[in-house]
Amino acid sequence: MAKYVDVHPQDPQPRAIAQVVQMLRDDAVIAYPTDSGYALGSRMDNHGGADRIRSIRHLGADHHFTLVCSDFAQLGQLVIVDNTAFREIKAATPGPYTFILPATKEVPRRLAHAKKKTVGVRIPEHPVVRALLRELGEPLLSSTLILPGQDRPLTEGWVVKEELDHQLDAIIDADECGADPTTVIDFSSGEPEVVRLGAGDASRFE
Repeated sequence: MAKYVDVHPQDPQPRAIAQVVQMLRDDAVIAYPTDSGYALGSRMDNHGGADRIRSIRHLGADHHFTLVCSDFAQLGQLVIVDNTAFREIKAATPGPYTFILPATKEVPRRLAHAKKKTVGVRIPEHPVVRALLRELGEPLLSSTLILPGQDRPLTEGWVVKEELDHQLDAIIDADECGADPTTVIDFSSGEPEVVRLGAGDASRFE
């Protein structure tokens, strides 16, 4: 049964955040609210975490995971960003966007796309995620919590608990969050390509 952690959506309690972060350090898989619906998360070096997320979402080995970052400096350690991408991504973050870019050697090979050697990165705006990332001190391996057969992410903690109570270690509830997944922009070819329309304004990349 998952630990259910109720936190304030704008000013999350440090003690509650610290409890969840300790669970992450002990290889937990959690569900947490973002500015683009709920997401599943674990530490990057939690080898079983990625497999558990794939299992929950019925994903294949070629799924693009997202590395959720606290700031642009952290993002820049994980992906190769040229000058054009730098300006466009910097202007759009934090916000409801995921960017696909070539992975650096800091990203474990098992987390990058098998053929393209790319990975998704994002800097969210939600105060709870930002508090988690500050306390954790490293990126969070993540995937939008869209259940098999659905096309939109879950948005309420109690619904996540009803659906996934025995498949997760912790669920953070911080009131209802955004209902649209991130807009996904692929920069891996050098030019931005919108591959999924979501909460972020895609016109700035067209």
